[in-house]
Amino acid sequence: MENNKMIKAKKQKDKDKKPNKFIEIIKKKWLINGTKTCVLILIIIAAFIGINYGMQKLELTPIDLTKENLYTLSNDSKEKVKNIDKDVNIYFVGYSNEDSVVDLAKQYKKVNEKIIAEAIDINERVDIAQKYGIESDTTGIIVECGEKSKILSSNDLYTYDSTTYETIDITEEKLTYAIESVTTDKVPVVYTLEGYSEFTLSNNMKYLSVYLGNEIMDIKTLNILSTGKVPDDCDTLMITTPSKDFDEIATNAIIEYINKGGNILWLNGAYGVEQNFPNVQKVLDVYGVKAFEVGIIMETDSSKMILNSPEMIIPSIGYSDITSKISSDLGIMLIDATKINLKSDEELEKLKVEKTDLLTSNETAFFRKNVQITSNSKTDSDESGTFTIAAQLVKTIKEDDEETEENTGVKSTLVIIGENYFVSDYPISSSTQTPAISVYNNKDLVINSIAYLTDRENDITLRKTTGTVTYTATNQEDTIVRCIIFAVPVVIIIAGIVIWQIRRRKK
Repeated sequence: MENNKMIKAKKQKDKDKKPNKFIEIIKKKWLINGTKTCVLILIIIAAFIGINYGMQKLELTPIDLTKENLYTLSNDSKEKVKNIDKDVNIYFVGYSNEDSVVDLAKQYKKVNEKIIAEAIDINERVDIAQKYGIESDTTGIIVECGEKSKILSSNDLYTYDSTTYETIDITEEKLTYAIESVTTDKVPVVYTLEGYSEFTLSNNMKYLSVYLGNEIMDIKTLNILSTGKVPDDCDTLMITTPSKDFDEIATNAIIEYINKGGNILWLNGAYGVEQNFPNVQKVLDVYGVKAFEVGIIMETDSSKMILNSPEMIIPSIGYSDITSKISSDLGIMLIDATKINLKSDEELEKLKVEKTDLLTSNETAFFRKNVQITSNSKTDSDESGTFTIAAQLVKTIKEDDEETEENTGVKSTLVIIGENYFVSDYPISSSTQTPAISVYNNKDLVINSIAYLTDRENDITLRKTTGTVTYTATNQEDTIVRCIIFAVPVVIIIAGIVIWQIRRRKK
């Protein structure tokens, strides 16, 4: 009896329950036979395709879940391009609009409508093919602004570490700097002095050469004995650890360059034995820099050293235009750094030199003159104190005209760093092949210094360095992925239709 009541109550509850009108319409009008069901499925698929196409047309910024935001523009890039008032076209030859690099480039338009990126078929754009001599099977990127252009290959978008098989993605850097280079009125020229050092961009500093190539600057080598002078178009002269003294020609040419207001970036590693370079010292004397002493700076605080190695230190970073955007949390790593000895403040004033400390040792560090000592602890012969490791020295060559209040003055700036290994290709330890320049903010200190010296403060930034491991799918793996994306949904739809038809016939 009670069961009958429960059944009646359930029936009454089902009767009182209102059916979903939308579902009822689908059941009665679209699922009454197989033909209409297939039409409904086609409508759903068409709607999906239409929505997908519409989303592509809207060119919405993708949701980027990668650690280094590989597929979205950084704030630095947005700041660099937002005020460009010239029309810029970025042509992707041999690419499709679905490629991630094209999608990244299209995001520039959201920041500045004058920057247009598009994938083109070179067979349809005969004008581009003829202008740049492009063949039909070519792949590349053309960044064009009026008569100025820059061409990038797909290889330009990456750098490689052959020891760790790591790929460094520099796509955004390359695109942003290409845009700037074709829209800027002047590209600074940086010369590296050759013939006096074991550290050159072609030897021991190849990584730095690659990083500098990503910037808006023209990098050239200078054989001063051949030219007899520092070229007139030189915006900054880069000098690395001299292993022999300058010739008279080089000395006179560099001093003449300084007196004209030329700027210098000087990287000087520690010396293990005393050096006698009188001509090198003549150049340093102009800025009040004393001779380098034999010795290295070592650390006693484990939190200020790397890999528990006292000679691999993390110095304190001073505030300046060069270092303002370098993260103090990550810092700079120096290996066998030496101290910069400067003349007294009174002597610097007489030389009309203004000093700004860029890097200094911590209070827990010491300077070891006897490099033969193997102990990591401080000894009585070691020198305590806080030492200048990097400095910015601005020398006034000629004062401004006070009567006319015109800016006729001439100044020369030297950025000198008592280290050279930190931007070298040398690995940071025997257990890893990671080059010193690729760790911490090492490369940014040098690149920012050059940006400052070439009067391009807008290029001073903490650059996006992205480490990713490349992976290429095999044909079999590619087939499996395609089946998952396309075949599986189709099988599910067909299975649903078959099951529905079977159940319908059983009723």
